[in-house]
Amino acid sequence: MTVRNADFAGSWYPAGSAACEKEIRGFLEQEGFSRDTDNEYIGGIVPHAGWYYSGAIACNVIKALSTGSAPDAVVVFGMHLHPDSPCYIMPEGSWETPFGEIDIHAELAGQLTDRFAFQIEGPRNFTQDNTIELQLPFIKYFFKDAKLVPIGVPPNPASMEIGEAVARIASDLGIRVIVIGSTDLTHYGNNYGFTSHGTGTSAVDWVRNTNDRRVIDAIVEMAPEKVISEALTSHNACCAGAVSTAIAAAKGMGATRAESLAYATSYDKSPGDSFVGYVGVVFG
Repeated sequence: MTVRNADFAGSWYPAGSAACEKEIRGFLEQEGFSRDTDNEYIGGIVPHAGWYYSGAIACNVIKALSTGSAPDAVVVFGMHLHPDSPCYIMPEGSWETPFGEIDIHAELAGQLTDRFAFQIEGPRNFTQDNTIELQLPFIKYFFKDAKLVPIGVPPNPASMEIGEAVARIASDLGIRVIVIGSTDLTHYGNNYGFTSHGTGTSAVDWVRNTNDRRVIDAIVEMAPEKVISEALTSHNACCAGAVSTAIAAAKGMGATRAESLAYATSYDKSPGDSFVGYVGVVFG
């Protein structure tokens, strides 16, 4: 078996290609997204909740990344990890999506495994985690022929060395790579054990305008160390390692600026005392 199954298809996003495409077309018609087709972006940050909640943001970020020349590989950094967690990689095989399988870019992944200590995952041996899989239908839809390198990185400054290596290896191989970091923002409320500012609209406002804003500002500043510090101190990014490593990789490939495309919370779709923040950012 060389194909990793799509564990979240049919629950967090549609299982069939027609239903996925219908969702994607709807996401692209939503207002409120910057759609500058004159820029060629190098990477971005996407959320990873179920498509109902954050699919529009992830979809529009990945669509923005498709405005330039087609990439040979898309490197997706993700996974819910702690500072002392190992790094993870799936270095060969393919991953199932409703639009067909995405093959692993074995050469890029292989060079990374030669240089860093990873916990190796495969089609049958992996940690179930939504952060990367939720992006794969979008990637396959907008980058039909691109290959994939899925990597889990903890919120540790050492992870940024992996991002920098991605940039160097891509240059050495003469391939175009797009990098994506997958994270949600503040998880607030009793469901998440985080109620520092009570409940109700005042808590929502604090998350939107203060707590999430701090880490978004660090992302837009392209300051990876600050992203990690913010997340560990303020609990405003669940996958800060993925964000910081994506920033390091994008900067290594020449990115000098970042643009926030959209921000939302699950409260916007389903008001309640427990909710999560989402942001979409592109690097160019």
